[in-house]
Amino acid sequence: MFSLRSRGCVAYVLFALLLASPQFVQAKGPTIPVPNSEATTAAEMKPYTDIISGSAAKFDMVPIPGGTFKLGSPAGEAKRSDDEGPQVEVQIAPFWMGKCEVTWDEYEEFMFNLDIERRKATKLPPNELDKIADTLSRPTKPYTDMTFGLGKEGNPVISMTQHAARKYCEWLSAKTGRFYRLPTEAEWEYACRAGTTTAYHFGDDPSQLGEYAWYFKNSGEKPNPVGKKKPNPWGLHDMHGNVAEWTADGYDAKWYASLAGKTAVNPLNVAKAPEPSVVRGGAWDAEPDRCRSAARLPSHIDWKMQDPQLPQSVWYYTDAQFVGFRIVRPLEEPSDEQKKLYGFEDKSRK
Repeated sequence: MFSLRSRGCVAYVLFALLLASPQFVQAKGPTIPVPNSEATTAAEMKPYTDIISGSAAKFDMVPIPGGTFKLGSPAGEAKRSDDEGPQVEVQIAPFWMGKCEVTWDEYEEFMFNLDIERRKATKLPPNELDKIADTLSRPTKPYTDMTFGLGKEGNPVISMTQHAARKYCEWLSAKTGRFYRLPTEAEWEYACRAGTTTAYHFGDDPSQLGEYAWYFKNSGEKPNPVGKKKPNPWGLHDMHGNVAEWTADGYDAKWYASLAGKTAVNPLNVAKAPEPSVVRGGAWDAEPDRCRSAARLPSHIDWKMQDPQLPQSVWYYTDAQFVGFRIVRPLEEPSDEQKKLYGFEDKSRK
């Protein structure tokens, strides 16, 4: 383990470096206007790059068309698990999805309050977005370096709980004025498949996986910078491998059976407890079959086994260096009541 104190609180040096950069952006209104970020119909949706107010952090969003697909894997798919069936028909509404997994550059703004510290240093008053974001829950300071020496620059953030990923989405929604959340399990698989019905979005042959994914054979036993492998047909990188990705759903091995016999519309299996919840996509330490489009993985309390704190943190999984996440933004923003299903507080963006 690496003590943050012994490393001189390296994360806080980051905000000083960004502070000196002419690139950091301070929002002045109820939203940060960025090109191509607004649409009223699916046909108007375009890729766009969003920014985090008061920082140099940016992230790319890709439009995902709505449609219908079969969730899960067919009975004859090699190495499938029982919890991947039965296949059910699902209808998905249009949304944008992160082109890549959320990186440390983005997440540390939230994790270490870097936006607040930067405003203090520059004596800039909070804007209307900041005033909302500053009231939201943020992670406690970790007792160790949460990269665990596996790399940071350009790398996907790792080792957070589903709760932490949800709260990041809530904070990001406040900071940008646009509603972001975790993908549902169905949205995640729909986006991963990108219109395909094969085991992977590139086909059924796992020998091709190295062209699209970081997994146990080529990863060097660590996560790798995002966006370096070939994307899927809809322009999303690292949907197979690199880090497994949180979804908004609680895990139920028999949930698909409850959807059978009908077309499920934008289904969400609301999480009733922290564990088990669903992560998708396989990771840098995974076998090829665990990177398949339909492969599911439930979270487990053992993922924080080495956390010495009492009570153990609700923010960090000390034993899950293979877990990260990416974000989505639905074309139609949900009501405040619907937002609660994704873990949003009442005082988040109204």
